[in-house]
Amino acid sequence: MFALVDCNNFYASCERVFQPRLRNQPVVILSNNDGCVIARSNEAKKLGVPMGAPAFQYKALFEAKNINVFSSNYALYGDMSNRVMQTLAAYADEMEVYSIDEAFLQIKGLSEEQLLAYSLQMRKEVSQGTGIPVSIGVAPSKSLAKVANKIAKKFPEKTGHVHIIDSDTKRIKALKWLPIEDVWGIGRRYAKKLQAQGVVTAYDFTRLPETWVKQHLSIMGLRLQQELKGKPCLELEQAESKKHITTARSFDTQYSDFKLIKERVITFATACAKKLRKQNTVASAMMVFVHTNAHRPDLPQYAKNMVIQLPFPSNSDIELAKYAGKALEKIFKEGYAYKKAGVIVMDLKPCHQIQFNLFENSNPKHQKLMQVIDQMNDAIGVTKIKLGAQDKDRTWKMRQEKLSPRYSTRIKDVIHVKA
Repeated sequence: MFALVDCNNFYASCERVFQPRLRNQPVVILSNNDGCVIARSNEAKKLGVPMGAPAFQYKALFEAKNINVFSSNYALYGDMSNRVMQTLAAYADEMEVYSIDEAFLQIKGLSEEQLLAYSLQMRKEVSQGTGIPVSIGVAPSKSLAKVANKIAKKFPEKTGHVHIIDSDTKRIKALKWLPIEDVWGIGRRYAKKLQAQGVVTAYDFTRLPETWVKQHLSIMGLRLQQELKGKPCLELEQAESKKHITTARSFDTQYSDFKLIKERVITFATACAKKLRKQNTVASAMMVFVHTNAHRPDLPQYAKNMVIQLPFPSNSDIELAKYAGKALEKIFKEGYAYKKAGVIVMDLKPCHQIQFNLFENSNPKHQKLMQVIDQMNDAIGVTKIKLGAQDKDRTWKMRQEKLSPRYSTRIKDVIHVKA
């Protein structure tokens, strides 16, 4: 059986662990630079705060309804996620960390009653050990476990936040309840196509001819249909290296000066390089992009990107910064107020699979140099050793006017208890 464990309102729950006054209070979390809503507690949802709501447009509602607003605290959320996943790992024969707040577990050799008791105990231990509430769905396939989890979340009074689909009767009842647009793996485009065929629920989807599903939704659609029928087709996936790496930021203000934007782009390239080294890969291609503020129609608009093939695979700060700067020179235009830029490294390969060129290759001296720089920066805790093209005194600082303390990752933010 597969279990999907999903943290309830994860970002809001992380804030509540260290601020008990927030329990049963509306909470929203804002994106980078406090731009828009990326997470909401159930109480905030009931007050009409939509996902993606621009913070400045809803400021009056936040104040009128006493909604607690926080900047995204990824250091805290990442640490709390690790704690949850470490607790869950003890309960699984195999485990796939699906996202920061979700994990699939494979559980073998338990009866229905044992599964329920096992899941309830798992939920209790996560709650006691981390303070994070979770919902658990258990079923014969990953897709059905997703469905079971939705039911566990939707009807907590009946399920106790744990729901098990272990019979065909339960499976059919669950699929008849679930709208087709809410099925895991069915995007908006496929949902419209299916609805045009009279498919309203997940159960309707399972009754379509397999040949039609394969023809119109590809082999992945057919696998999904089999999964919903209770026939597992999707195995647990092990963590893999990323296929591409992006570092992009909205600027704290609008920039027109090429030198300032180039400094940012080079900084983004070095951030990508460090991530490449961390997963022991190199990049063979790179995209650099810039654009103006689309929310300022009163200003001239411009957006441009450029993909360049690197002459050799590399994960060196020096080499990636060099080519990122060259790409920026070709797409930059004077007379525009730029709001965002970014670097994406692509065509990644493991370092041990590098094929050397006859005439030009990555400088072998850079490997040891980068290793020393990474060790020193990691020991210091902030990026102090930089390239000459970077601003030595500048650290990237997002607008985070409502940032909570890093209770579990920074010693000065640890809660003091008086006894």
